[in-house]
Amino acid sequence: MKTRNAMLAWRVQQELAPMYRTVTQSIEVCAEPSYLSSQSDPESRHFVWAYRITITNHSPETVQVVSRYWHITDETGRVQEVRGEGVVGEQPVLQPGDSYTYTSGCPLTAPSGIMVGRYTMRGPHGAFFDVDIPAFSLDLPGAAARIN
Repeated sequence: MKTRNAMLAWRVQQELAPMYRTVTQSIEVCAEPSYLSSQSDPESRHFVWAYRITITNHSPETVQVVSRYWHITDETGRVQEVRGEGVVGEQPVLQPGDSYTYTSGCPLTAPSGIMVGRYTMRGPHGAFFDVDIPAFSLDLPGAAARIN
């Protein structure tokens, strides 16, 4: 019964989770954050969120995700910057109409924050261009949304 209740709670959380979306040069990026209470310990100031990103290529050209940049700010103003190759260890190639979805996580020492970033993409002739990742809030479930 506990597993069924946990699954139901997860489904409800996913249905209520906000989705953030932006389009840059016909590349759509959607972000869906969710709080991971099972991996968080508020008494120790350890708060963890998962976020699911979907990148969709609406352009007529093939593109590749080469690198990522994240700017993460918690409610106290503490900033973390993350740079790296690809996403979750991959540099996916997206043909016209293709989508790529991955899930990753973000720990904070505060109960609220915001993430924003960009992907560097490679176009069909080797040219590089940046694609925006929409800013999205990391807020505890049931808490009033905060402007960070």
